[in-house]
Amino acid sequence: MKSKILLTSVLLGFGMASYAQNASRTFAITGNSINDFAWMNIRQVDLNSGIVTKTVFEKNKTPFTLTNVDTRQVSDKSAILNGNIYGPSVYPTATFVAAAAFDKRSDRLYYIPMRMNELRWVDVNEKGETVNFYSIKSPLLFAETGADESRNVTRMVIAADGDGYALTNDGNHLYHFTTGKKPVITDLGALIDDESNKGISIHNKCTSWGGDMVADAFGKLYVITAARNIFVVDINSRIATFKGQISNLPANFTANGAAVNDHGDIVIISANVFAGYYTVDLKTLAATLVPGSDLMYNSSDLANGNLLFQKEADAAKQFGSATDIRNESLSGTKVAPNPVTGSSFKILFDGDYSGAYTVIISDIAGRNIQATQITLAKGQQYQNINIRNKPVAGTYLVKVVNEAGKTVLTDKLIIQ
Repeated sequence: MKSKILLTSVLLGFGMASYAQNASRTFAITGNSINDFAWMNIRQVDLNSGIVTKTVFEKNKTPFTLTNVDTRQVSDKSAILNGNIYGPSVYPTATFVAAAAFDKRSDRLYYIPMRMNELRWVDVNEKGETVNFYSIKSPLLFAETGADESRNVTRMVIAADGDGYALTNDGNHLYHFTTGKKPVITDLGALIDDESNKGISIHNKCTSWGGDMVADAFGKLYVITAARNIFVVDINSRIATFKGQISNLPANFTANGAAVNDHGDIVIISANVFAGYYTVDLKTLAATLVPGSDLMYNSSDLANGNLLFQKEADAAKQFGSATDIRNESLSGTKVAPNPVTGSSFKILFDGDYSGAYTVIISDIAGRNIQATQITLAKGQQYQNINIRNKPVAGTYLVKVVNEAGKTVLTDKLIIQ
């Protein structure tokens, strides 16, 4: 259990994506070989094949510097006594790494070593034998020296807005960080379980710790836990919706690393057992082995600059639509206009919805602003929702609940 926690298509063919995907530039945190669980090396891999194409940093071999961005001081390597690289904070990957994110615009790989209160990064394209690392400390991050693993950061990604997001094991701290010369770190707070999660909580130690995160082109995060569960997270509301569990994986396979390939599929890898790379079909959540996956390294984390649904987002922009046409939590519905500038909006129901429902508008703190009763018949239909006592401009949550009290859809609503 400990190793699980610690290491833990529509509109196709409309031109080239504006945000080009490149799965061949994926970075993996690895040991030296199979069954080496010291996750301290940084290697570039081709996600389409799993083949290692470049070693960026290798423990005990690659010369390095580590510079504190605040003080501009370079770490004193004399603190590494008798070659012990596993504890001293002056070593770039000491205490191991289980969360990394790649910013393709700057060629920076960001990461947070476990049990350290530092965000670190490295330019993966920098020339020369010496690899230069940089760090910034934050009191918001948790430097744990004991057995508590709850606040270890094990999931990280660069989202569609170009900023970084990192998540602790227990889901109680979603960190946001900027990606400029001097990153600014903010704690957005705890994730909130959607009412439809049926008892499978994003905070549960056995089902939801560890793993990795990817992002989609419409601003959502996808948490893939070590126990193979997938949650979709709305950044603004911090609501985590359970999507399901990945199937067709080998026994004891923990999903520790995740990234998006050129085709827009999630690819996962295990830190604990090596059985190759697996693609995940987001519709069925069935996993399929990547043919010819390299068998040299297992990995605690994967990171690249690809986003889910990038082709669909590019197509939506081309046709002037700001609506999320592939919003997985809407299941075929649309909210428009979004943002709202007037006093009403419409919800498009396109499926087997019928009967009485309640449309609830709430703020990001979870306080209900209004509730509207509606009646639906089967088939595609628009439902107009008037906003009573229009609230202040900002981001709100729209939720539709059936007569049994079950949430059938949620989405973000921006009121201007």
